[in-house]
Amino acid sequence: MSRWVLHVDLDQFIAAVELLRRPELRGRPVVVGGDGDPTKRGVVSTASYEARPYGVHSGLPLRTAARRCPDAVFLPVDREAYEAASSDVMATLKELDAVVEVVGWDEAFLAVDGDPEETARLIRRRVRESTDLECTVGIGRNKLQAKLATGFGKPAGVFRLTDETWFEVLGDRPTDALWGVGAKTAKRLAAMGIGTVSELATTDPHALAERFGPTIGPWLVRLALGRDESRVVDTPYVPRSRGRETTFQHDLDDWDEVRREVVRLARRVADDVAAERRPATRIVVKVRYAPFVTHTHGYPLAAPTTDVAAIERAALAALDRFDGRRPVRLLGVRAEFPR
Repeated sequence: MSRWVLHVDLDQFIAAVELLRRPELRGRPVVVGGDGDPTKRGVVSTASYEARPYGVHSGLPLRTAARRCPDAVFLPVDREAYEAASSDVMATLKELDAVVEVVGWDEAFLAVDGDPEETARLIRRRVRESTDLECTVGIGRNKLQAKLATGFGKPAGVFRLTDETWFEVLGDRPTDALWGVGAKTAKRLAAMGIGTVSELATTDPHALAERFGPTIGPWLVRLALGRDESRVVDTPYVPRSRGRETTFQHDLDDWDEVRREVVRLARRVADDVAAERRPATRIVVKVRYAPFVTHTHGYPLAAPTTDVAAIERAALAALDRFDGRRPVRLLGVRAEFPR
């Protein structure tokens, strides 16, 4: 294993791509989401740094974003443009003498030897020269440390986080500052009197195993200690799922109509699955009730398949697991692939 792991994260990626095409918007709050019309239902895909002090962030309803930041410029999502820009960045990273693991549109891990800061500065310069995009580079002894370091280096900086500085930087922070600990887990930990990373690191793994299970419990302690044994691999990145979703401009009150929409989405997902020639193993349906409460249910397929009818049946079976029949503002269907 190489001595250092670097995490490269493109700064405000989607907004940055849009600003390259519209340089006159630099310095202004820019919000990307939906079809760019904040009077319609939809959610924010990303917001420029100028919009974030107003409380605008990914996942926020566009209408709320418009109320919080009325001077913002709203732009539609252009997936093809972001994919093209991402491909250019990842091609630039792969020119380096490093193992490169692409983990999404806007981020990658690199395993490198030598001076990590020098390599990080080289990465930032190469990405800027080839794409005009800025990135932040986190440095660590493992992927966990590098990933968390990136957050401290933003925007457009370099930050190192290692065993020697781990508790100095993270010890007093809440447990959900850790990569992999969400709000629900943090709440359960708080109920046990564990509120900070340091407190989690000194907790008996057996006590956590009783509460979270024999795998997750000890893993949480290792996480709090900054330990991560996963390797950086250069296996080509492939999505773990494919999904489609629709936000309705008017709530769906009729659940027969909800079922028809789920079938329509399931067929679109089935087309995506067939085009990739990757059989799905599980179908997940997402329902967002009015005003903004979201639930999901999944249904396993009898065998991995690309069959439209099987995917449609599984989507309807997942929908049948929802108890509520309240008005619906968004529906989504996702096919998951074998891991």
